[in-house]
Amino acid sequence: MNREKAKLVQMEVCATAKAMADQGLTAGTWGNIAGRIDDTYMVITPSGMDYSKLVPENMVIVNMNTLEYEGDLKPSIEVPVHAKLLLTRPEVNGVVHVHSSKALAVAVTRKGIPSICDDQVQILGGDIRCAEYTMPGSVEMAESVAKALEDRMGALIANHGSIAMGRSLKEALVGAAVLEKTAQIWIDVQTLGCYTTISEEDCDTFRDFFLHKYGQKKDCK
Repeated sequence: MNREKAKLVQMEVCATAKAMADQGLTAGTWGNIAGRIDDTYMVITPSGMDYSKLVPENMVIVNMNTLEYEGDLKPSIEVPVHAKLLLTRPEVNGVVHVHSSKALAVAVTRKGIPSICDDQVQILGGDIRCAEYTMPGSVEMAESVAKALEDRMGALIANHGSIAMGRSLKEALVGAAVLEKTAQIWIDVQTLGCYTTISEEDCDTFRDFFLHKYGQKKDCK
């Protein structure tokens, strides 16, 4: 493991955790964040600590294969979920799990959200599925969440919250915010009594645009 890389990821996970709390995406000490160091190790937020008081050194380094961790602080109880996702999705470098109110409201219905918003399908990949209800921190939860996230970058977790992934932690946090906004819109749509979804073809076009064309081109010089 590259220790310098590990320190950088600890700093990024800590900053993302504080941003998550500042954006109101979680309450108290709930929610958790993980970032990839390499194909074996990740950094994850510690269990039950006030986000405002976290420092990078509090972020826990975990072996994703064995779930063994370094230091005296215990990692989040959701470590199996984060490890599963980072091990099976090599394109993912950041995972953000929140208990935001609107996403959780929809997750309580144990139903997903269809493809209704442009930014939803661009960033999250299409409709939002709801993972089956399982005990938090269990292997069963890891399997259920991974299944709901197949070909997607965001999902609901029944009666629990939501989860978003990204090529970076910054992208994963944006995904979590977009998922929360989509949940709010889906709740609002119920009062209107009708809605129109985005076609699968257009979803694919939007997703490809986001992955390969969105934003400024890098200077190749």
